[in-house]
Amino acid sequence: MTSTARYAPRQDRPGFLAAPFVLAARVFRPSRPDRITDAAIEAAALARTVIGIGATVWMIYTYPMKESFSSFAKDQFTQTLISAGVLIVAVPLILTVFVAATRPPVRREYLCRLSSPMAGFAALFTSVLVLFLLLQNSGGARLAPAFGPFQIVFLLLALAAVLFAVPFALTAAVLCVHYVFRTADVHEVLPPLISSLLVWALFGFQLFDSSPVAAPQAIQLLFLFGPALSVTALSWWELRRLRTHFDVTLRGALHRGRRPRQW
Repeated sequence: MTSTARYAPRQDRPGFLAAPFVLAARVFRPSRPDRITDAAIEAAALARTVIGIGATVWMIYTYPMKESFSSFAKDQFTQTLISAGVLIVAVPLILTVFVAATRPPVRREYLCRLSSPMAGFAALFTSVLVLFLLLQNSGGARLAPAFGPFQIVFLLLALAAVLFAVPFALTAAVLCVHYVFRTADVHEVLPPLISSLLVWALFGFQLFDSSPVAAPQAIQLLFLFGPALSVTALSWWELRRLRTHFDVTLRGALHRGRRPRQW
């Protein structure tokens, strides 16, 4: 009897070291089959990221840093976590307002699509919760004695969980900001709208933070206002391109136009 079961090739299965990154990419990358994708929008977003990284490296190389590189890297990672935190608070509110504002013909469809952002929220919350329980005040070591003779097994499992959760949480924090918690799976107009809100929220945080480099005032102002203005301009350009090339608008997404738009 011939078996019909098919198995993925060995080389296609991610190992333990790659699994957190692969899983994070699957969880946070938009995947709705009928979602509108545009190469120009993706290229513009990639170019903005590359230019931003290049400009930051240039400023660090050109001007002396007020703090160590490790401290600067920690600050940058903190900003990423703040971005994720702002999204965790803002995205559910925006999605609630967006769905509530739609008319009944499409409201139920949007409610079904909320499963994608919710999966991202659940994955990020679970990874952070695992790290908090196991690492905060040596929580894993304090819990181990409760398992008696199986405490070695518990410690090994806890170590594996931490080794998995750390790269997953770091990757998730970056991807949830980049893909805006998969809100494009709900509707294409949401990522640019939420991105503008996010970047101005971060602008508010940076107003109360000193610059990490001893650059001239003009350079510091450029790096303070540049990201917020460039992301806002790119977001509005993306909305305009969706309207002109795909006939997709916010009013149409809410199903409140004179004739229904694509949603």
